[in-house]
Amino acid sequence: MTARYRRGIGANRHDACHALIALADALVRASPVPSPRRFLCLLGTRAAGIRTGPLALIDLRNGGDDPLPGHGFRREFDDATRGQVRHFVGTARAVTVFGGRLTRWLSIHVRDDAPDSADGRLGDAAIRFAMLLLDGQLAVEDAPRWLCTTLCADGVEAAVSQNAPQ
Repeated sequence: MTARYRRGIGANRHDACHALIALADALVRASPVPSPRRFLCLLGTRAAGIRTGPLALIDLRNGGDDPLPGHGFRREFDDATRGQVRHFVGTARAVTVFGGRLTRWLSIHVRDDAPDSADGRLGDAAIRFAMLLLDGQLAVEDAPRWLCTTLCADGVEAAVSQNAPQ
């Protein structure tokens, strides 16, 4: 984990958003940097318990696992549960299997995430994140910053900016 994300993680052991950023940062720092698809698959395995290959379908259907429970998400994404990392990462991982359009349809009609709910907005953010990566509009190396500035509660952007290398 790099210094720019370390500050927020130890402050609150239930800050799952920072734990997600730290995990994404560790994956980005791997050599070689994973492809966007591989990055989303690794994130899915480590942050939501979604296996690779055909077993991913079973894990996506069953909701995966929750190895990073906690809070720390912006109010518009916070449904007061401790499973937002699993929800976000699972939805982003689903995009690698089903594509963005079908993932959104499944989110609304199968998972019953109303678009105007915290889970609906989080799912839309996950689809946007995955599509940006897969379409090459967001570099894998920039994924931790995107997660930080888009998902995490107020004040996180300032911590990242203060700790970013000059």
